[in-house]
Amino acid sequence: MAIADSRQGSEWKDLDGRHYLHPFTDHKSLAKTGSRIVTRADGVYIFDADGNKILDGMSGLWCVNAGYGRDELVDAAANQMRELPYYNSFFQCAHPPSIELSRMLQEITQPQFNRVFYTGSGSESIDTMIRMVRHYWELKGEPQRKTLIARKNAYHGSTIGGASLGGMKPMHSQGGPMVPRIEHIDQPYWFGSDRSLSPDEFGLQAAQLLRQKIEALGPDQVAAFVGEPIQGAGGVIIPPDSYWPEIQKICDEYGILLVTDEVICGFGRLGQWFGADYFDVKPDLMTFAKGVTSGYLPLGGVMVGDRVADALIDKGGEFYHGYTYSGHPAACAVAIENIRILQRENLVERVRDDIGPYLAERWRTLAEHPIVGETRMVGLMGALELVADKSSLARFDEKIGAGTLCRDFLVNNGLVMRAVGDTIVVAPPLTLSHEEADELIGKAWKCLDLTQKAIAA
Repeated sequence: MAIADSRQGSEWKDLDGRHYLHPFTDHKSLAKTGSRIVTRADGVYIFDADGNKILDGMSGLWCVNAGYGRDELVDAAANQMRELPYYNSFFQCAHPPSIELSRMLQEITQPQFNRVFYTGSGSESIDTMIRMVRHYWELKGEPQRKTLIARKNAYHGSTIGGASLGGMKPMHSQGGPMVPRIEHIDQPYWFGSDRSLSPDEFGLQAAQLLRQKIEALGPDQVAAFVGEPIQGAGGVIIPPDSYWPEIQKICDEYGILLVTDEVICGFGRLGQWFGADYFDVKPDLMTFAKGVTSGYLPLGGVMVGDRVADALIDKGGEFYHGYTYSGHPAACAVAIENIRILQRENLVERVRDDIGPYLAERWRTLAEHPIVGETRMVGLMGALELVADKSSLARFDEKIGAGTLCRDFLVNNGLVMRAVGDTIVVAPPLTLSHEEADELIGKAWKCLDLTQKAIAA
């Protein structure tokens, strides 16, 4: 009997409230409402203990790229667990799944990436990257290069390192002090600007903030610039086309490392294997997680470019860093099969050439709604902006909580999307069909209507 079938929905809610502290949750508020208990999933749908069928427009947490109910991934995990459920990668040991996955990752990434360091999550990948970047400069004889530059409102995980690198003020306000020598510049959020510049002009201006920050800190103090190709949890901030080429140019000019955080954008989300491919930049390191296993088991890592890897190898000496579950054999086995699914079913190309353009076209129709100021989408990752006035694009009063209202209407009407303030974001599984895309848009429009009426009441 499945665990979900061992109790009634009300029992699960009661036990949850008494024993389970949820991530990113106002526990006092949750105690009043109780949790939605998700019991099973299939394709692009989740099902809860009350019998509701809900289209998962967020791929779990930006991660179930290959969709739910993949027996191939379940079998890959089970087979590996029977053969070798666990062994570590310390003490000069390795095992076939971690080695084979390393080879596959080398094949699907850019030519400068020939080696990978495994972690258990995106947050761990970020922490690993921070330590590796600083260690690299020590090996190069420039130990003063400790400062990493990231962006405001970026999300890079919730460990101390990840929260420090991320630019979200509420996270910085808890559990400090944060990791020192991390700086932030403004994000390339054209809609959130005064829009006096064209998108391309704004993109260049936003990129030049990196140059200004480097000069202010001292070029010999800066180790790396780190950015999500498209900021996910910050509200799906899609930079203007001019932005990333200028960032690349600045990093090259000053000789600092360029790092793309691919935890959300990687493994087909943008219609390319990685966000760096979509924006045609050449990073020195890439952090990844989520879509590498489609979320079926926890796994993350850092793709390490030759510039950094060669220093680690040639200079010698131990890199005092790693995790119990680095390269976990069952997680690697699932990742291997997950990549094979993406390749076998041409899911990356499908996002680029078929379902991505189809959903983007349908998504644009939501811009006609009276409370939508902008829609945007790349691949299967998009956002819409809720506004009180379409002509001026003025926002709703924060006290209204328009985004939260809309999010709640959405899930109660069979569609998961996420609210980031008054920005509603979407990132469905790459397996989404045209019919399911139509369903998504229909439910989104209905819930925009409900939100408008609730605010007017």
